[in-house]
Amino acid sequence: MAGRHGPAKRRPVAVTPKPDTTTVAIIGSGPAGLSLAIELGHRGVPCTIFERSPRAGHAPRAKTTHSRTREHMRRWGIAGKLAEASPFGVDYPSHVMFVTRLGGHLLHRFEHALDCNPARDEHYSEHGQWIPQYRLEKVLLDHALSLPGVRILYGQEFTDYAETGSGVTVRLRDVEDGSTHEMAASYLVGADGSGSTVRDRIDATMQGSYGLSRNLNIIFRAPGLAGAHPHGPGIMFWQINPDLPSLIGPMDQGDLWYFMPTGVDGANPPTPAEAEAMIRKATGIDTEIEVLSSDTWVASKLLADRFRNGRAFLVGDAGHLHPPFGGFGMLLGVGDAVDLGWKIAAVLAGWGGEGLLDSYEIERRQTAQIVLDAAEANHTILANQLILPHLEEDSPAGEAARAEAAALVRRHKRAEFYARGVVLGYCYRGSPVVVDDGSQQDWVRSLDYVPAAIPGCIAPHCWLADGSSLYDHFGAGFTLLATGPGLDAEIARAEAEARQAGVPLTVIAPGDDRLPGLYAARLALIRPDQHVAWRGDAFEDGVFAVIAGQRAAVPA
Repeated sequence: MAGRHGPAKRRPVAVTPKPDTTTVAIIGSGPAGLSLAIELGHRGVPCTIFERSPRAGHAPRAKTTHSRTREHMRRWGIAGKLAEASPFGVDYPSHVMFVTRLGGHLLHRFEHALDCNPARDEHYSEHGQWIPQYRLEKVLLDHALSLPGVRILYGQEFTDYAETGSGVTVRLRDVEDGSTHEMAASYLVGADGSGSTVRDRIDATMQGSYGLSRNLNIIFRAPGLAGAHPHGPGIMFWQINPDLPSLIGPMDQGDLWYFMPTGVDGANPPTPAEAEAMIRKATGIDTEIEVLSSDTWVASKLLADRFRNGRAFLVGDAGHLHPPFGGFGMLLGVGDAVDLGWKIAAVLAGWGGEGLLDSYEIERRQTAQIVLDAAEANHTILANQLILPHLEEDSPAGEAARAEAAALVRRHKRAEFYARGVVLGYCYRGSPVVVDDGSQQDWVRSLDYVPAAIPGCIAPHCWLADGSSLYDHFGAGFTLLATGPGLDAEIARAEAEARQAGVPLTVIAPGDDRLPGLYAARLALIRPDQHVAWRGDAFEDGVFAVIAGQRAAVPA
């Protein structure tokens, strides 16, 4: 491969006579790196994660696990384990409330935000879940280490790599003694976060807006705080007051809470005493507080100009950064890992062509752009921008101000908490391994998700009569979905071509009379990641060679 995605031109790396080997070297053990290891491990691909040190501490990082992420976990068999790890129980109300203060007036309540309601929904196989990232990472880590061929080496810092023609040589430094050693691999993947060294080494550049805001995050313990306010259980409380506009909410068992003031300079973390005073001032509640940590972070909107150079790739925050409002970061990083994971596995298995790897950046950069735009829009209206005069007064003027503020909240913040279109409604338009039937031009980005089997979109979901999810019947490779009867001849043609192309294929015919309407075709080919690769009323010769990346599609 040449050009933009040609072999990386890096300074030479000395090769030891017998370097250690792995098939895929993954730098970073966050959700994206662990998810990639799991996707590869389930497909029998040996991989090694390299990490400087075990991740620990109170910092919550992400707290939202969206429905799409949990669908991947369902496919891996661990969605139930994540539900069990929920600190407040999976039935805990995911209400988001806008209040003057935690101890003050309620302005507006967004009920069952982020699709965390465990009630079954036809649109997805798994609901969202509110859970601290460190608990989710524990579930991912335990599962990754249970898979043959997956290993994690701590105390290892990635410093450089070089392509060798048939693979890469990865240079690592032992953080304890400073010694260096090398690892031979077929592919290198940077899941090493916002300060990615892999990104630097593949000569990728972050482009966009840095420093949209500086922010402060405080983690504290407050026994009895959950029962000291009048608003009932929820996952997030936006405090709208002139003293200290902020976000606050419960994070974990043991009366653990998070607090994030808005509109303040986060350059210098407060002392514990200062942080305690800030929390009491913002909430209007005088309660026992133990500050556990204070850390600063910068909200930015940045996208790497490339996700790949030859045999090296980026996933997660190494390739894109955005404000956390909407909770899309882990959604995007896990999605990257799944997309890349099944494609690398297919190429290594021999049935996937190089076109699969070429498609990774095309598919995931456009998805990242959708998420970045949505997160930036959510970031434009924060708690400090919703303050109105008289808001806290117990008077007619106060009531009028609160009604006006509630209307502003409904108008400007709904998209942040009901974003199913961002989570499920994206489409891999223009992907070289998706066969467009002419309907991709009809796809439009929307806030509210309307399932569509447009090639490139996530396969429309439904619950079948036996109580199972349609997705539960998809295979590990491609799945041919027959939406109605009388298709035996077409199925036989597809099976014969799949065998010839060496592509693993599962055929299902659920017999559900909703499927013809959902898929608008008699047949649909579903990819390993549950996206529609092709659909039609009769099988078309040559489809498998295209969707497996073995050859380019012929323009219509």
